[in-house]
Amino acid sequence: MIQLLVVDDHVVVRSGLIALLDGKHDIRIVGDAADGDEAIAKAQELKPDVVLMDFSMPPGKDGLTATAELKKLMPDVAILILTMHDDEEYLFRAIHAGASGYILKSAPHEELLAAIRSVAEGSAYLYPSATKRLMSEYLDKSKQENAGPYDTLSEREKEILSWIAKGYANKEIAEHLVISVKTVESHKSNLMDKLGLRTRPELVKFAMKKGLLNFE
Repeated sequence: MIQLLVVDDHVVVRSGLIALLDGKHDIRIVGDAADGDEAIAKAQELKPDVVLMDFSMPPGKDGLTATAELKKLMPDVAILILTMHDDEEYLFRAIHAGASGYILKSAPHEELLAAIRSVAEGSAYLYPSATKRLMSEYLDKSKQENAGPYDTLSEREKEILSWIAKGYANKEIAEHLVISVKTVESHKSNLMDKLGLRTRPELVKFAMKKGLLNFE
């Protein structure tokens, strides 16, 4: 049986959450609180397994401050932040404060139940769109960190690299791409700096390795 403490500054919301959750076979509401200070006091008194914590509770102590303080006092308690803020800044602040999970107030009831059960078991919980976004950012960052010099070139620089490697002069490249010679020279200088190359033979050799010398 999951012992749950519900914390929200709105009486209607708090009552609704209690009505929704208290009838579940594996959840028992042990108490409720209207702000962070009351949440800390009630948690120490009632020893819940999970605290369902509202993010913003003006004018009382907010959920993040209460979370950080409560985790110092009761390291084993799982705190699930319930909020309307679908924002990475708030999400990271919640995690930094020690929250085990973060879920939106707009989430379906089934998702809220899953989140409570998940943090009660010792797992972390993030709402699906946040997880997807964080994974996407992680993969993009990983890709950037593992990228080679060629991957740092812009599409235009890659295009000009191909033309140069095939033996075309700057003026010819400019005519083909309908840009100025000065622009070609600027791209050429930038791409050679990025690749760490100084001569045309080095550039041709590099282009051959990249398979850029097909003359279709």
